[in-house]
Amino acid sequence: MNMQSNASFYAVIPAGGIGSRLWPLSRASAPKFLHDLTGSGQTLLQDTWDRLEPICGDNIAVVTGSTHASHVTDQLPNLSPANLLLEPSPRDSTAAIALAAAVLSKRHPDVVIGSFAADHVIHETEKFEIAVKEAIEVAKTGKIVTIGVNPTEPSTAFGYVRTTESLAGFDSALQVQEFIEKPSINKAKKYFQSTDYLWNAGMFIAPAKLFLEVLAETEPELAESIDSLAEKVVAGGFDKEAVKTWHALKKVAIDYSVAEPAAKKGLVACVPASFEWHDVGDFAAIAELQSQGRSGNLAVLGKAKVLSDSSSGILVSENDKLIALIGVEDIIVVDTPDALLVTTKQHAQKVKGLVDSLRASGQDELL
Repeated sequence: MNMQSNASFYAVIPAGGIGSRLWPLSRASAPKFLHDLTGSGQTLLQDTWDRLEPICGDNIAVVTGSTHASHVTDQLPNLSPANLLLEPSPRDSTAAIALAAAVLSKRHPDVVIGSFAADHVIHETEKFEIAVKEAIEVAKTGKIVTIGVNPTEPSTAFGYVRTTESLAGFDSALQVQEFIEKPSINKAKKYFQSTDYLWNAGMFIAPAKLFLEVLAETEPELAESIDSLAEKVVAGGFDKEAVKTWHALKKVAIDYSVAEPAAKKGLVACVPASFEWHDVGDFAAIAELQSQGRSGNLAVLGKAKVLSDSSSGILVSENDKLIALIGVEDIIVVDTPDALLVTTKQHAQKVKGLVDSLRASGQDELL
C-alpha cells in the first residue's frame, strides 16, 4: 500500500498524562513524552511521529495540554497548526481521542483514524507499518481495529485481547471476542500458553464516524459535548464557554467507553503484530529496555559521570556531577536540580504514590 492510498487516514497522537511513575524526571510541565528515555537522541513524541509519517505523511493530529503546545510545536516542525488540538485540562483518553475523531470527521467525512500513544517504544518500524496498513484496510469494512502484540512473557502489567476466528480477505486479521483487564499471574500464564490471547497495546484504528457512533451509545452526554466542542475547533477554537464545557467532561478511558462495548457487539477486529513493543510506564521498564533484558546491567541516561562497581539498575541524571554506586542491585537513581529519587526496580510502581503524597501536601512546585 502506498502513501497515496492512505489519503483518507489520519493518525492521532494523544500526548497527555503526567507520567507520575517517572517522577521526578517527568513533570506536569514536561511529561515523559517530551523526554528522550531510550537514548535515541529523540524524544518519545518525535519517535512516534517518525513511525507514523511513512504511513500517512503529515496527516497526523496531536492532542495535548495547552501548557505543552510550544514544546510540541518545537519538537514537531512538520505538524500543521490546524492539527494541534489543545486540551485545557486532562480528561482521560476518551475525551482526547473523541475530540480528534470529531474534528477530523467534520473536516474529512469518511476519514479513518488511528490512535497511537506518544510514550510507546517500537524499534521494528517495518513490522509496525505492515500491521497498521492492514488495520486500516480492515477498518474500512466497518470495524474498530486494535493492534495485538504477541506476548513474550506471562505479564500482569498489560491487558489482553481475546481473539477468535480469522477475518476473510485479510492476511492476519482476527475477530475480537473480548478485552481482558490486567490479569493475575496464574491467568497470565494460561493466556501465554494459548494462541488466542494478545497484549492490548492500546492502538485503535477505526472510521471516525463508527468510533463516535459507539461513544454516542455508551456515553451520550459526553459524545454530545464533544460534538459541540469539535464545532468550536473547526470554527476557530475554544471560547470561554467551550473551556468550561471541557473542564466538566466525564473522565473515562477509551477501553471502557468504546473498545469493550464495541467488542460485545462484534465490531472489533485485531491485527496480530510480532514487533518488539515497550510501554514505558516506570523506571523499571526503562531499565529493562536499556539493558535489553540482561541482568546485572546499569543503564545510564543523561549527563552524569558514573563510577559503578557491582551495581545494576538505572541512573538518570540532569546534572553532570559524579555519581558513584557500589554494591547496589536493581537500584533506581533519578537526579534532577530540585529532587532526588532513590528506590529499587521492585518498588518502581510506588513512585506514583509518592507523587500523590506531594500533591496532597500542597507541594505543587515539585510536580
